[in-house]
Amino acid sequence: MAGDAIGRRNHFTRFAAIDWSGARGRHHPGIALAICAAGRAAPQLVAPPGRAWSRGGILDWLLAQRETPLLVGFDFSFSAPFMTRGAHLPGETDAPGARALWAYVDRHSADPDLGAAAFLEERRGRHFYLGAADGAKSAFLHYRACEMRYNDAGGGKASTVYDAIGAAQVAKASFAGMRLLHHLDGRIPVWPFDPVPPSGALVVEIYTTIAARAAGVPRGRAKLRSIAALNAALARVDSAPHAGETWLDDHATDAILASAWLRASAGRDDLWHPSALTPDIADSEGWTFGIP
Repeated sequence: MAGDAIGRRNHFTRFAAIDWSGARGRHHPGIALAICAAGRAAPQLVAPPGRAWSRGGILDWLLAQRETPLLVGFDFSFSAPFMTRGAHLPGETDAPGARALWAYVDRHSADPDLGAAAFLEERRGRHFYLGAADGAKSAFLHYRACEMRYNDAGGGKASTVYDAIGAAQVAKASFAGMRLLHHLDGRIPVWPFDPVPPSGALVVEIYTTIAARAAGVPRGRAKLRSIAALNAALARVDSAPHAGETWLDDHATDAILASAWLRASAGRDDLWHPSALTPDIADSEGWTFGIP
């Protein structure tokens, strides 16, 4: 069984990372997509079909790659906490599976381009913290099992999907991402909700800060501000330097470095079989690839 799993994940020959956005609107400068082939060649940015990527455009691009041996990492939380509270949205939802949450969010979100900002705002103070008017922020700090493991291991402080305020929050991006996952369901497998397939594409959740730490970027300085810093980080994950652009924004450098890190990490058995990942956690909360 273990040998079969290793053989399945070794079929990947291309690796992509997507820096995601939950911003309002239809086109998002905050989305960046980078891809690399097996080996050491530097990842390359994939240009959007228009002036900037839309979330729907990323969905279309991904579906076009479904038969490609492609491992794709998205930088958003694939589900909400369930194990410690017995519901993703207590008092509103009770189905344990993350797929039920994805469908619920998609069904109750009216925002264009797979957005979920209104979904959160309609539930502020009940499930989501958007400011002091919602009460004490500490009442909203609930975490998934993988986030608690990351925090307890000294990785830093992972964000919670219920915190929807501030530049670093992941709530809008994550709930918008859940809508995308709902539209992928049954078309491209998503780990760990689905097993690693013997062929074709697979989607995993990543955290670009983990890639940055693995590449030697100091804590508190996860954003790469220059091509020289990017290339130094790429070298630490066994990648050739990036060539071409003389300036890249944070979204682009995050995607480039994360795709190279994903390529370098895809063969690690401990990342595919985290010791704390149980079937119940896998079904209800998922897991961040990169947290052993």
